[in-house]
Amino acid sequence: MKIILKEDIVNLGFKNDVVEVKNGYGRNYLIPQGKAVLATPSALKVHAENLRQQAHKLAKVKADAEEAAKAFEGVSLTIPVKVSPTGTIYGSVGANQIHEALLAAGHNVDRKIVSVHESVKTPGKYTAIVRLHKEVAVEIPFEVIAENAEELAAERAARKAEEAAHQAALAAAKAAEEGAEDEAEAPVEGEEAAEEAPAAE
Repeated sequence: MKIILKEDIVNLGFKNDVVEVKNGYGRNYLIPQGKAVLATPSALKVHAENLRQQAHKLAKVKADAEEAAKAFEGVSLTIPVKVSPTGTIYGSVGANQIHEALLAAGHNVDRKIVSVHESVKTPGKYTAIVRLHKEVAVEIPFEVIAENAEELAAERAARKAEEAAHQAALAAAKAAEEGAEDEAEAPVEGEEAAEEAPAAE
């Protein structure tokens, strides 16, 4: 079914967009919640007239968004997280963490316009999107780093030392075992002489 959005809906569209949705989603949620209206021919006609009258206002809204986008030029974020010994993040980094980092950096944006389209489960470099307008989006680069890097390095060093000690112990045990076998195989001097002496006639 086709509907006309009355407000911005994340991952669906923006106010005044005409979009196609599943019947159940439209009839059971969007329309009863007042977030959209059914796109009937008469509603579409009124909608077109409203857009024509609002064209100047909409142009200003877009211009304001483009101006706001300039504030994000050169912005990049660093997100410190706890990382497991295997190198994966406990949980994941998503739009909430990016939103908090932007607020901390002095960028007061609505959480709903921030998104991360990648699955962020390991340290590295990624990109978030801040959509200020349906035609104006800003890419925000961010790097996820391990805040417990020193702790992980110490754990790795301890594991390596433990493994090295274990290997050394195994090598020493093997050498001792081989030495014992050599001693067991060596003939006793008296026995060797008795074997070489001819039997008395």
